[in-house]
Amino acid sequence: RAFERLIDELLESPQYGERWGRHWLDLVRYAETNSFERDGAKPNAWKYRDYVIRAFNDDKPYDQFIREQLAGDELPKVTTETLTATGYYRLGIWDDEPADPLQSRYDELDDIITTTGQVFLGLTINCARCHDHKIDPIPQADYYRMLALLADVTTYGTRGDQTGNNQIDVSSQELSQRYRENDQQRRVIESQMREIEQQGIAKMPASDQRATEGPQRDRKRVLDAKLQDHLPRPQWRDYSELKNQLKQVNAEAQTLPPRESVLGLARHVQDPKPTYILFRGNPHAPSDEVSPGFPELFSDPTPEIRAPEQSETLGRRLALADWIGSQDNRLTARVMANRVWQFHFGRGIVESSNNFGRLGTPPTHPELLDWLAQRLIDEGWKLKPLHRLIMTSQTYQLSSAEQSRGAAIDPANERLWRFDPRRLSAEEVRDSILAVNGSLNLEQYGPSIYPTLSQEVLAGQSRPGSGWGKSTQDQQNRRSIYIHIKRSLLHPLLSAFDFPEPDRSCEARFATLQPGQALSLLNSDFVHEQAAHLAAVVAAYTTDTAGATKTGTATDTAGTADIHEPIDPAELVRRVVARVLARPATADEIADGVRLLDELNNHFGLDYHRAAQLYCLSVLNWNEFVFLD
Repeated sequence: RAFERLIDELLESPQYGERWGRHWLDLVRYAETNSFERDGAKPNAWKYRDYVIRAFNDDKPYDQFIREQLAGDELPKVTTETLTATGYYRLGIWDDEPADPLQSRYDELDDIITTTGQVFLGLTINCARCHDHKIDPIPQADYYRMLALLADVTTYGTRGDQTGNNQIDVSSQELSQRYRENDQQRRVIESQMREIEQQGIAKMPASDQRATEGPQRDRKRVLDAKLQDHLPRPQWRDYSELKNQLKQVNAEAQTLPPRESVLGLARHVQDPKPTYILFRGNPHAPSDEVSPGFPELFSDPTPEIRAPEQSETLGRRLALADWIGSQDNRLTARVMANRVWQFHFGRGIVESSNNFGRLGTPPTHPELLDWLAQRLIDEGWKLKPLHRLIMTSQTYQLSSAEQSRGAAIDPANERLWRFDPRRLSAEEVRDSILAVNGSLNLEQYGPSIYPTLSQEVLAGQSRPGSGWGKSTQDQQNRRSIYIHIKRSLLHPLLSAFDFPEPDRSCEARFATLQPGQALSLLNSDFVHEQAAHLAAVVAAYTTDTAGATKTGTATDTAGTADIHEPIDPAELVRRVVARVLARPATADEIADGVRLLDELNNHFGLDYHRAAQLYCLSVLNWNEFVFLD
């Protein structure tokens, strides 16, 4: 049972949530900025990322996962976690200066409907925005019935207030009370001061009175210069005392711990206007009114919508979430079971995993998909039992070796007669490089990190370097899921290895083989730095005949290792191959490696240290490292 025990160990590891959470972030187009020219930051977006990772690690039931994201503020028990989940509504792009605000508002809602329909239901409901769906039985009215269920979702923000709608204060009651008391004291003092100010202003010349009615800086200028001259001495003393009290109150506010906020649905539309079908999708051309409802192809009754008792919301999104997360909605379970299968085998039973409609790819094994969906429901919507079931199957454990008979009958391997080799994903490439040289930082959660980018990369923005921070080296060595995702400045190494564009849902990443990948692994500063560290770490220990490790002149942590004494080239090759590929080097590999080191040293005049680093770089570029076969 060693294989089963290993699977259980991996499913219980903290890294499980980081790996499978990344799949979900692809689906919901997770990013931490708004796109468009300014590409402003989405404050606290990383907390939604952490919510997703924790949900997978805790094996949160998938139906609950759905309800928290779609209606986390309407559930019977609202918590900081469920409010963080509503960050789902704030992940899309947002134009802070639209030419047509009404069109922009409906574009935002369309982005949510598109993502919700494709991710949870595997349906392209968005195709019915302007007309009846051309392929699937989804009339235009169904699109707007779905839109009516989301009618209380506010816009991300406005140019004048870019946080009020999307930042939810989740501070403790005690801290909130201290802030309220401080604000109340400030308002009382400011009111008393303004009363005295108005009495003095009434005695000023007309020109000064008009100035105090203008911009705040003009009012302040007049009051600082002339208020004392127009107040009796006792009243001026009172005013001066109030000013001192206001300074003290403001100073106290500075000592308070910062409020804690999460990105989410901070405000909702309390009284949404009726929803109309828009002629050709034009928001300026409404036609027939529609009521909230589900697509008619499901043959479900009109939802019974009740406003939650503990909330001022309408309850429409909760009705939508309950319907999607119901075990009677068989499409939901099929779509998720298909995704789990896809991320294990490289493609789903339905390959178009965001589109189960007629334009999608038919399932290769429909009965298997139905069975897996039922198993998912029977296991309480928990995903880890489904992982365990798939990975302990004979099909999952098949070799990738070619067989002439199988290749002749099923060259595309649709019947899964062998394992399909695959290239590592973008994050796996970067994280594996850090892992093999011992510098990978496994710290979890928290604000995003900023790897060092070259000036050439930063210059690609309209404002070079804007919005890109600076992290310590130790923080830069964290797993790639924690890298800040700026829509206008994606990490170049990740992009080379097909990191998805985060403007829309990504059902499956491309797995390309193109020159940019080889150039990145051979020439990037990051890979050269990590290869140098690998060379130092490998030369930092020797192994005795009993297999015990003996520490030498360097340590196995980032940035502290260095080569002091050359070791035998053949021994260096053996150590590098063993560390990078987790197997012994072959005789041919040792001979090739020694030959390369000799050529770098004697023909190109490189010293041993640099030659060793370049040999490590070469092994990091081997197909065996970049591919799972």
